[in-house]
Amino acid sequence: MNKKYNVGIIGATGMVGQRFATLLDGHPWFNVVCLAASSRSAGKSYEDAVGKKWCMDVEIPSAMKDIVVMDATNDIEKIASMVDFVFCAVDMKKDEIKALEEEYAKHECPVVSNNSAHRFTPDVPMVVPELNPQHIEVIADQRKRLGTKRGFVAVKSNCSLQSYVPAIFPVHAKYPVKDVLVCTYQAISGAGKTFDTWPEMIDNVIPYIGGEEEKSEKEPLKLLGKVENGVIKSADKPSFTAQCIRVPVSNGHLGAVFMRFEDGAKPSKEEIIEIWDSFKGRAQELELPSAPKKFLNYFVEDDRPQVNSERMLENGMAVSIGRLREDTQYDYKFVCLSHNTLRGAAGGAVLLAELLAAEGYMD
Repeated sequence: MNKKYNVGIIGATGMVGQRFATLLDGHPWFNVVCLAASSRSAGKSYEDAVGKKWCMDVEIPSAMKDIVVMDATNDIEKIASMVDFVFCAVDMKKDEIKALEEEYAKHECPVVSNNSAHRFTPDVPMVVPELNPQHIEVIADQRKRLGTKRGFVAVKSNCSLQSYVPAIFPVHAKYPVKDVLVCTYQAISGAGKTFDTWPEMIDNVIPYIGGEEEKSEKEPLKLLGKVENGVIKSADKPSFTAQCIRVPVSNGHLGAVFMRFEDGAKPSKEEIIEIWDSFKGRAQELELPSAPKKFLNYFVEDDRPQVNSERMLENGMAVSIGRLREDTQYDYKFVCLSHNTLRGAAGGAVLLAELLAAEGYMD
């Protein structure tokens, strides 16, 4: 792509906002010209606004240190005039986030959001670029509702879904899956925390993550849905049930999945592994800058994948799978892993923005 897009990060001081900053530093298509956060940070340099809250394992990008942070809610018109689109990762109430993102869109500024507020707005696409890129077609109908020419909102799905749904999706397309049970073991960065800020998590497991199980059961059905009459209608099947657990890991969400097929649809273990091994999505076809060369990676070793060795596979944008075997109650069980703040959060949003740019939605 010859064109370079000027972009902003809304919610730039939080953990996901910081991750956006590191991923966009030197990006071949996107140039960060604007950083915005709450009124508490507005008017300060990015370096001063973040201060001791910086929690990435690399330094603040030098090109962004001296950018003066703008007010995310009060400077919308000015921000929209500076950028081609924005990434959004704000920490606000859900209704406030929905209103804020639509306000940017109505100022003809497309929004690529990491937030959950719009995930079930019927004409807002929730996209994993390898799985359901066709859902971006609904943007034309969203623009009609909002009365915009360029502006729209697009979102990525919940971070925990990125570990297990990509493994189920291509198998279900060929051999219909009836029931899925998943237990997720989720890193503390999914809560925007580190061990320094959440010492209670050291040597601890918390068997509850607010709202996570509902997302894990509902969001896969929207990803599997179809665009009909200007909205995305969620699929009826498979049936998902989930239990989500917080574990003392810095980064990396792991899922333990149990899968039952429709009667007569059960494939062999070898057929499932072949589907995973050969799968490529639209992100790979377009050779998007952030796309992993190989999206799904199956490991034959009994003790893989592991968080420490696999979470950074393909710069943290690939999904690792292992331990596929027959089950006594379901048909098969397996484990899978993804990096929750890369593939699952900011990296997934950057990849979505690349897809939207490549398909002409940012022009």
